[in-house]
Amino acid sequence: MGPAVPAGARLFLALTLCLAAGAAEPEGRPAGRKVLPPPSNLHYSFGQLCKLKWTWNPPEGMNSGCDLEYCSEILINGIPQENREWSRNLFREEDVSLNEEAHFRVRSECKSDNTSEPSNWVEISTPPKGAAGTAAVGINCTWYNLEYMVCTWLPGQNASAGTNYTLYYWYDGLGNNQQCQNYIYGDNFGCNFSLSIQNSTDVYPTISILIRDNSEEIRPVCANRNPTTIVKPGPPRIVTASVIKDEMHIEWQNPGTFPPHCLVYQVELKDSKSGSVQQHDIKGYTEAWFPSVHPNTVYVVKVRARVEGTCYSSNRWSDWSEEKSIGENTDFTFYIVLILTVPLTVAVATIILLVYLKRLKILIYPQIPDPRKIIKRMFGEQIEDFQSCPGDDFLNVRKPAMEEEIHYLVWIENPESSTSDNEDRERPALQVKAL
Repeated sequence: MGPAVPAGARLFLALTLCLAAGAAEPEGRPAGRKVLPPPSNLHYSFGQLCKLKWTWNPPEGMNSGCDLEYCSEILINGIPQENREWSRNLFREEDVSLNEEAHFRVRSECKSDNTSEPSNWVEISTPPKGAAGTAAVGINCTWYNLEYMVCTWLPGQNASAGTNYTLYYWYDGLGNNQQCQNYIYGDNFGCNFSLSIQNSTDVYPTISILIRDNSEEIRPVCANRNPTTIVKPGPPRIVTASVIKDEMHIEWQNPGTFPPHCLVYQVELKDSKSGSVQQHDIKGYTEAWFPSVHPNTVYVVKVRARVEGTCYSSNRWSDWSEEKSIGENTDFTFYIVLILTVPLTVAVATIILLVYLKRLKILIYPQIPDPRKIIKRMFGEQIEDFQSCPGDDFLNVRKPAMEEEIHYLVWIENPESSTSDNEDRERPALQVKAL
């Protein structure tokens, strides 16, 4: 026999064995309960674009009296996503981003049997493909006017300059996934595609967006969007803008095919004098009246729209409509300048016209020379020539004798002579006088 063990030591050994037995049981699981067997043959497969489907087989050796359910959850990069789910189905399908590791686990639970405990977790991971940092980032999608969707993104920081991203989209009811054709290049990459969902209910299907490259080095990325949260109406079009007495009347057209009760409008009035801006919200109507309009003031008007929360969950405003100017701005400075400018302009134009008419008159009616001045100038030149000749004294001496002879001829004419004789005599005398 071995040596005797003290009583205190035997008590310590018993407590240690009890603690070890308790540690062997799963945490929170009472001792003595039966642990259910786990599901078997867990695997995954890819569905439409971003959908990942996990399937498994029931556990073996289950009691027929057990109300069996399966608890499953998904962890992204090892972090729980608060998406634990209980179901009797042997599968689970979820949308995943594909650029992160998706970790899936499932276990068996018997709801009607309080003597059994859930099984251990069965786990499987889906690692991402491609190099880290090459997936597209900053994906932003907008559903314009319920007609087309525009998605933009930025290239991954580790992606090469020649990366050719391609966008695919799909939603429940479309059939096969579709590839986007109208790409946008610039600071941001993007693509727009037609999206007109015929929906008779208030529930719209989720839009799945996949952006990837044909190269295996580029990591794909998925994004899922609820279309009702990204709706953006088109800008309204102002059709009437007028002032009637002291009231302003504005009317515009409903953008797109939205029901009238699903749009809220915002009208902005800007005073051209003070620069103050007023904004008014209008619900359910496409026209508005604004009283107490200031006279002699020009207002700049524009309108935008957003969807009503009772129809869609989006809070995105449309772009502003084209601006319209209303009213009259009486500026006396303009009239003062006009009063000063008009007479000055008339005076300058009159002077220019007079100068022009004077020159025109000279061209049409040239000045006629005075024959007396011409004859005087001619005989004056001849006299100067005679004065300059050597016989100037002789001419000066003979000139009085010629004058006396002429006067003599005048005084010796016979009054009793016949008319014919007088005419013969007077003709030479007249000729001399003319000379």
